[in-house]
Amino acid sequence: MATKVSICSNALLMLGAQTINAMDDDSDRAQLASNLYDQVRDALLRSHPWNSATKRVILAPTTTAPAFDYAYAFNLPGDWLRTLQVGEDGDALDYVTESGQILCDDDALPLRYIWRNDNEATWDSMLVHAMGLAMQAHMAYAITKSTTMRDSCSAELMNYLKAARSTDGMDDPPQTLGDFPLLASRF
Repeated sequence: MATKVSICSNALLMLGAQTINAMDDDSDRAQLASNLYDQVRDALLRSHPWNSATKRVILAPTTTAPAFDYAYAFNLPGDWLRTLQVGEDGDALDYVTESGQILCDDDALPLRYIWRNDNEATWDSMLVHAMGLAMQAHMAYAITKSTTMRDSCSAELMNYLKAARSTDGMDDPPQTLGDFPLLASRF
């Protein structure tokens, strides 16, 4: 089962460094991993609509309406990282995101979004490995003092992310263009 500590320890092993037993160890390695982990995790989760970090909610409006243009304001969830869809499938809503809120004219807001999934045990194995590679790339220079190692780790991460994102995307059915008369007229 993947944990924050196991992911960081694997990244350190890939760099040829000693592992850590806890994120709050007194070692420089643990402090480095602890300082970087949350930011790297959030950036990685935000970078792709990972199936293990996707959530659906229906938001209720706040009591204070926007000053103009939209009738309702909705606070983004506290674990929000990236909006994937506003409105139900096939019924996209006109909205804007401002200062931690979504402004819209509907009084209930269906939202599909990437959330801050900090339970690594629920992640796909490829996402766990990608996070290990991301931590390796971010810690590479601090651990090895080698720009070549840092660049090599970054390149390895980019190559692996292509495969991981592709595989994650294959878990869902293909998206269709829908039933449009223009498409039907061509056949």
